[in-house]
Formats: sequence, structure tokens, C-alpha cells
Amino acid sequence: MRLFRKFNVRMAAAVVLTVPSVAQVDEGRAAQYFAEAAALCERDAGRLWGVSLCGPIALVDAQSRTRATSQPPPAAEPPAAFGFANTAMEWGGARWTTVVWRMIPVEAPARRRLLMHELFHRIQPRLALLVNDGQNPHLDTLEGRYWLQLEWRALAEALHSQGPARIAAVRDALAFRAMRHRLFPDAAENERRIEINEGLAQYTGTVLASDSAAAASADTIDQLTQAVQTATFVRTFAYPLGAAYGLLLDSWSPGWTRGFTSSDSLAARLAVAARLTPAADAAASSRRYGGEDLRRAEEKRDAERQVQLADLRRRFVEGPVLVLPRGNNASFISTGMTPVPGAGTIYPSYRVTAPWGSLEAASVLMSLDHTTLAVPAPPSSEGRVLKGEGWKLTLAPGWSIGPGARKGDFQVKREP
Repeated sequence: MRLFRKFNVRMAAAVVLTVPSVAQVDEGRAAQYFAEAAALCERDAGRLWGVSLCGPIALVDAQSRTRATSQPPPAAEPPAAFGFANTAMEWGGARWTTVVWRMIPVEAPARRRLLMHELFHRIQPRLALLVNDGQNPHLDTLEGRYWLQLEWRALAEALHSQGPARIAAVRDALAFRAMRHRLFPDAAENERRIEINEGLAQYTGTVLASDSAAAASADTIDQLTQAVQTATFVRTFAYPLGAAYGLLLDSWSPGWTRGFTSSDSLAARLAVAARLTPAADAAASSRRYGGEDLRRAEEKRDAERQVQLADLRRRFVEGPVLVLPRGNNASFISTGMTPVPGAGTIYPSYRVTAPWGSLEAASVLMSLDHTTLAVPAPPSSEGRVLKGEGWKLTLAPGWSIGPGARKGDFQVKREP
């Protein structure tokens, strides 16, 4: 039985709760997590990237305003976005790894992978491996999702196999990737950018949190299997791809991390290292991975997606809406990001602080050029604190709400 068949079986399993039930940061558990991260960093000792991943960590719950730090915190106030996202940020003259307490898995393997993933982000600028993200709305389309999932399945088969079977699966993965990039000409570069930013971090977390190469492969196969559960692949696609291509590169090109640059492509590096070309017929290869059943499932999903997009257009595009300038200190959840063709992208659980104040929203629409945000218009434009459908805006002094570009729209503007 080919490995891809397991994808269909495992999706029927119930989702397991993987976050703490209590939000407030627990100092005892935090100390345990810091010790786990330190042990993994020390075991690596800088061998993977030539730089130690060890550094200051803050575990934060923004709602309860509690936190734990792996070293004494600086006297400076933390950044405005502190505790709203898993990231790395400057605080008191040092670069800190910050992890949202509620998002830390209970299961040790997943937790350790997350900690190593985020610690890589701390050193990423030092490695010159941090680039501007690409935009990948094609991964929310029928064809984009179809060929991506086939690539995932082929990579899982490659990790599960050895010898000629592994070679054939890698060639299939490269063929599915090439087909997707032919259908969407900008996809190769835009995908590559997020694979650099997030794929390398996920590879790092997977390798350093695993006790052996076999365990890392098993974990990556599980990631590839579970990836289909996310509502949209627009950003999350890069996580399992990075882990998979990185592990395959370990087999064909040990030490590849030392020469990898921000202009490289993981898949292209693998093809060169293994001296492989894509399989000649992607359509024929797809049948080996359940392509016919997958296409039927994606056609059904796409019909449902059109209904969802119509609702999002009604609420966030056709208006009336409130338009705000985009702020720099923002956090959001990448799972559930939804491109609205021709209008922008819906970002879930969006929080931002800016000169005009702060916004907390269940969802916002970010414009195509990334300069503005939009939420459904409020019932009233009076006051310093305004609320609308799923959002709350707190205006800073010197800013107010005025008429927007269309009748019924509003916009945030500086007072004269």
C-alpha cells in the first residue's frame, strides 16, 4: 500500500487539544520549557547553521498580561506587539524569541519543535536568511491546492522510501511543483520566499527536536499528512515543505545549510544535489498518489469556497467599510488567511498598533498593495473607542473617523 493512502485514513481522526487549558503563564512549566530549549541548543552547539540558536526567550500571555523570561528582562518597555505572535523582536537592545503561551503544545515533541523553530527566527537575520514574504493567493485556488497536495504526498513517499523508490517519488514531487509553477508564473518566486522564511525554520525545529534522522523523517511525514487540515495553504504550505526538502537534502548533500543563501531554492538545490529532473508526465504521476479522488474533493471545496468568497466580498469589499492605514506593529494568525481575488487578503485574529491608535479584529482585509486595512463599517463614528462587526478600534489623540471614498464608507484620518 502506497503511503499516500494513509492521508485519507488519518484525516478522519479527531483533532487533539494541544494547548494549555489555562492561559496565565505558569512559571513552573515555563522553567521546564526553557530548560528543554537550552538542552536542545546545547546539543546542537551551532553545528547545524554555524551559529548557536541559544538566546533569550519570553513566553507571554497578552490577555492575562503575564510572562516568563529565560533571563532577567530588560528595564525597557516591551514592543507593542509583544505576546500577540510567535516571532523574534528587539527588546532592550537584544533580540528575543517570543512565544504565545496559549500556542505552546502540551506534547513534548511538538513543543520542542516549536521552540527550536522560533529560536531559528532569532538568528535568521544574522544568517542573512530573512527576506520579504511573497504573496501566494494561488494556493487557495483549485489548481494551486491540487498540485501542492500532490507534491506533499510525493515528498512523504520519498521520506518513507529508499533507493529507486525514493528517487521516483522525488522526481514526482518536482514534476508536481513544476506544473504548479507553469500554471501560476509568479508562484516560484513567491513560494520560495516563504519557504526561506518559514520552511528553513520548520526544518530546523524538526531536526533539532528529533533524536535521530529516522525520527525527524517520521515527524515530517506526519506534518505533511496533517497539513491538509488547515483551512488555507496560502502561508502554512511552507512549513512541511521546508522540513521535507531539508531532510532530503541532508541525505544527498550533508552540510548544505552552510552554503545556503537567501536567493536559493530548496527544491532546486535538491534537484542539483541528487542530479534529478522532474518526472516527464505530471498527470500520469498524479494517479500514483490518488490524484483523481483528490481532484474531486478539491472541486467540491472550490464550489464551497465561492460561497465563502461572496460573503467576504459583501462584508469587506462591497461595503460599507472602515478603512485604516496599515500599522507596522501587527500580529495575526496565518491559519485561515483567505485571499479575495482583486481585493486583498483576509487576515484572522488581527491586532495592530499604529500612530492612529490600535485595532483588535477577528478578521481584516489587507489591500493588495499592503497599505490599508478594511473592516465592516461601524454603526456610529462618534467617540474614541469604536466597535463594529468583530472588531474594536481605539483612536489615538489627534485622530478621528471621517467619510470614506464611497457613500457609507468611513476612514481613519488625522484631525486638522
